[in-house]
Amino acid sequence: MEESSSDKGDAAMPIDFHSERNRFTYASREVDASWLEKISELAEVSGKQALDLACGGGIYTKGLVQLGAGHVTGLDFSKEVIAGARIHCQGIENIEFVEGNALETGLPGDGYDLILQRALIHHLDEPGLKQCLLECNRLLRKGGVLLIQNRTPEDCLLPGSSTHIRGYFFERYPKLSAKEVKRRYASDVVMNSLRDAGFTKVEEHQFWETRKIYNEPEQLSDDLLQRTGRSLLHELTDEELADLVGYIGRQLQWQAGSPIIEKDRWTIWKATK
Repeated sequence: MEESSSDKGDAAMPIDFHSERNRFTYASREVDASWLEKISELAEVSGKQALDLACGGGIYTKGLVQLGAGHVTGLDFSKEVIAGARIHCQGIENIEFVEGNALETGLPGDGYDLILQRALIHHLDEPGLKQCLLECNRLLRKGGVLLIQNRTPEDCLLPGSSTHIRGYFFERYPKLSAKEVKRRYASDVVMNSLRDAGFTKVEEHQFWETRKIYNEPEQLSDDLLQRTGRSLLHELTDEELADLVGYIGRQLQWQAGSPIIEKDRWTIWKATK
């Protein structure tokens, strides 16, 4: 999932994840080829029993099927988001969605070859992270692989550029960087937590995932203005958000005929049971 209703550093965030609007923001795009390529490099997916833990709108659940998974279970805490995921993945027979808690799923143990956690752990405090990783260990078969995709503070605070649009958020509004760093785990914390949970062969990988391609400046502006319900930008007032959109436009100096390819830098931790 992209965001959650609770934050690692706070009791709650003012994002309504059960609203009709936000329900479908998690199921409104397709996974990019850059993600498919990276996951296929890291793990054997073809024919595997996979679990997309905190699946959001099913974008990456569907991506696992595109990589050849034999069956994928998508689990999320929100029945509204799950409803959107079912619509996004309708007609795909080897996908099922269930409502549940990532810390205590209720799913049978030793049942999966692969577990994907994308954009989940920054919503968990350290006891929650430990419990979640123990649950993943329980769910995986021996030799199974856990892939955790998230951002470290270093990933988040890379400078802004024509591809790394997020970097401009923090340049213009430093107050956002403090919030962002607070909710992200350092890589060594994640790796040590994985080992403590009983995983072996823990690896760290970085990659750039293409988020979206914009052919006109108005497309980027509209997209940014729509992120307030589901991203860090909900921390900004409407006036600040409009100012940020203008600032980004000035930094990019858009050239006609040259699309902007927005990318996000991620870290993926691979751990084997």
